[in-house]
Amino acid sequence: MKRRNMLLMSVVLLTGLFITGCSNGEKSSGKDDGKVNIRFSTWDSEKDLDNQQKLVDKFNESQDKINVTLEAYGGEYDTKISAGIGAGDAPDVMYMWNFPHYKDALEPLDTLIENEGAEYKGNFYETLWNYNSIDGKTYGIPIGFTTHAVYYNKDLFDAKKIDYPKEGWTWDDLEKMAEKITDSNTGDTGFALPGKPDPYDFEMFAWGNKGSFTDDKGKLAGQLDSKQTIEVFDSFQKMLKNESAIATEGSGTTEMESGKVGMYVYGSWGLNTLKDAGINYGLAEIPSRNGNEGASILSSSGLAISKDSKNKEAAFEFIKFWTNEEANEYRLEYELPVLKSVVDKHDLENDEFKGVFYKMLQKSDKFTPSSFKAEGWSDISSDLSLSFERIFNPSTLENPETVLKEVTNKYK
Repeated sequence: MKRRNMLLMSVVLLTGLFITGCSNGEKSSGKDDGKVNIRFSTWDSEKDLDNQQKLVDKFNESQDKINVTLEAYGGEYDTKISAGIGAGDAPDVMYMWNFPHYKDALEPLDTLIENEGAEYKGNFYETLWNYNSIDGKTYGIPIGFTTHAVYYNKDLFDAKKIDYPKEGWTWDDLEKMAEKITDSNTGDTGFALPGKPDPYDFEMFAWGNKGSFTDDKGKLAGQLDSKQTIEVFDSFQKMLKNESAIATEGSGTTEMESGKVGMYVYGSWGLNTLKDAGINYGLAEIPSRNGNEGASILSSSGLAISKDSKNKEAAFEFIKFWTNEEANEYRLEYELPVLKSVVDKHDLENDEFKGVFYKMLQKSDKFTPSSFKAEGWSDISSDLSLSFERIFNPSTLENPETVLKEVTNKYK
């Protein structure tokens, strides 16, 4: 799940370019000592990488026909995956998140999934399949995810004698809470939001007001510049103007860790971070707006198979192991399980902290990110990001309707 904040890289590939610097063994996909060799690439590092290697070792020990080699690409993941694809030297199995960008290099998995029976597919949350599929074809098996929720500082709420957020709360409620928490004498602020939000993430707030950034054909006109979407930007800018919110350089986590911010919206990555910072926090669902239920974007990852792999069935056998109940249990400490059977076993949907992310998961199954619909999303996203900065930068605070119509007209 560390892929959430990685920037999409567009790499110009030269014929004959090969991956270098792999961390484990040779890069051969074939047979060695009678075993099929499978290369498996990951973006993790340090402790997570050690845990992954232990799981790989466990799989290899159970096999007399397949051997898996773990290749750790870390922060250069997109660059190395793109280079490998361009050179026809991609790993057999890959962690994947940007399916719209890489789909042409991946093997559709629908037949392999169907061969496992309906119970196999049904054990994954339906929303996760949506994020691993493009144009009616499935390219990834869900492995990790987070939705988003509102983190709130209980100590600041208690100090101001404000009731904690309750199920069914609204953005009006949040704004009033933020105003009550904000105190120039103590330096406390009610809410934190990114001053330059990621368009992929920020679209969820438009969804919660019957808006979107694009229509079903990926066009911005009539969606990004719609009344519903503009209203969302107006409401956030209003909070900045009345100083019940601050615009942050990052996600807002640093500000939340300071103990001086009442609320912010973030994924499950914040659970341990805020706990380690000693923040007494609670979690609430994203509020409703104008009677429309709050929705969340997913930061999701899956395991994919290279279309050039010569050992697709063996690769899928490894994927089944990596996504099975035992593996979900193994990662329980640092990832939200994707299998309903594991979630049910640990009653995670009712967990004080993790439960809210599953509630938002099930509320968000009807929404498709614009990155899955719009051609040239990378360029669109860059323009949107700059436009959002103009709206939320305290030194500019430009009119949302004007700015959003400007970028919409650019892509008509």
